[in-house]
Amino acid sequence: MPRIVSRFRRLPVPEELQALALAPRHLSLLSYLLFDGPAGVNDLATRLEVAPTTVSLLVGELSRKGVLERREDENDRRRRIVSITATHRPTISRWLARGADAWRQVLAGLSPAERASLVTSLRAYEKAMAEEEAAEADHADEAGEQGAKAS
Repeated sequence: MPRIVSRFRRLPVPEELQALALAPRHLSLLSYLLFDGPAGVNDLATRLEVAPTTVSLLVGELSRKGVLERREDENDRRRRIVSITATHRPTISRWLARGADAWRQVLAGLSPAERASLVTSLRAYEKAMAEEEAAEADHADEAGEQGAKAS
């Protein structure tokens, strides 16, 4: 797993996107929009497992940079649909497609049960990492409180 993460981090940001100061938090959002198509903020929040306000902030930031655009949903005027702008779509596609192509190649050789097992394992890994981070944060908070009491 560390080698996979390391390889992903080494994917150079295309020169056309470097001035946009894209951060890791943007990659998942851009990946969903690239591979699954335009979506509403609530749909993206569900997929990313974050609050809609978090997605709204990311969308606002990337919209101001010209990477994303928001348009009115034809079926519900109260809802906004988010998509990658035509200007940046080709570059983002070339950048992120390599990883998706590699996953498709690997997954194609697996049975449905094997693919399900892999997805379950990756989700369990991510959950365990999140729980470990939360435990570390709780421990740091407790240590800070104890230090404050001692003062």
